[in-house]
Amino acid sequence: MTVPSLDAQGALPLPHWAVLRASGPDAASFLHGQLTQSVTDLKEHEARLGGYCNVKGRMQAGFILCREDAETIDLLLPRELLAPLQKKLSMFVLRAKCKLAEAPVALHGLVGDAVPEDLPVWGRRAGLIRLPDALGQRRALALDAPAGAGALVLEAWNWLELHAGVPWVVAATSEHFVPQMINWELLGGVNFKKGCFPGQEVVARSQYRGTVKRRAQLLLGATAAPGSELLQNGEGVGEVLMSAAWQGQAGLLAELQLAAWESDAPITLPDGTVLQRGALPYAVKAPE
Repeated sequence: MTVPSLDAQGALPLPHWAVLRASGPDAASFLHGQLTQSVTDLKEHEARLGGYCNVKGRMQAGFILCREDAETIDLLLPRELLAPLQKKLSMFVLRAKCKLAEAPVALHGLVGDAVPEDLPVWGRRAGLIRLPDALGQRRALALDAPAGAGALVLEAWNWLELHAGVPWVVAATSEHFVPQMINWELLGGVNFKKGCFPGQEVVARSQYRGTVKRRAQLLLGATAAPGSELLQNGEGVGEVLMSAAWQGQAGLLAELQLAAWESDAPITLPDGTVLQRGALPYAVKAPE
């Protein structure tokens, strides 16, 4: 199935995203011991993907990490997960000098020429965090309303999000997947050298013993709510992560059995809608 190009320019507010701020002398060291990503060496000119897992290695949330200053780390994530994540992390602060609270930051999405071409992906400069490109378009998150940027519709932003291939955990899918099931380590969201974090043994075992038999894949032809089941030959083989539609076309990212993806049998929604296999902008494979 041919995917239409999208020549988008401009910005839009993202009220469904929020910022959880960790502040205090121990903010970086506390988060370093809780998250899938290294935090203590995070620089102010960069951002990183990270995740928070339960003891079974299942992701409760994924987010973008950035450092405001020596004692302040921000986690940018879907708003519906901010309060649950804040509550969970607060249980383990104990004597660490770290406070967790929502930051008064209005996130915006930015697409097109206003995104500096020389800013690397996951680089940060002048209030912008460069995101992976999608359908040939440069993208960024702005930590405040961009000056002089034109209007961008949410449908266009979501379509680009879909084709960037970065699956975001939401409330309906929280604690359903180890990071590798949604390609999180392929995208740089897991640092296997940083040391322990909740669920680390399960995540490491999945990586090095080849037990991951499911991956996030792009499917075209329909939308469905996160958490919806996907079928093949009448059997459940996957779960929808996110979906979007643009100019009469639709698609979704789904966590899917590798065997189902590689099979010639059609993959369908429960109502019988047949989905076409699409291509992500990076290679998807099982851990070696």
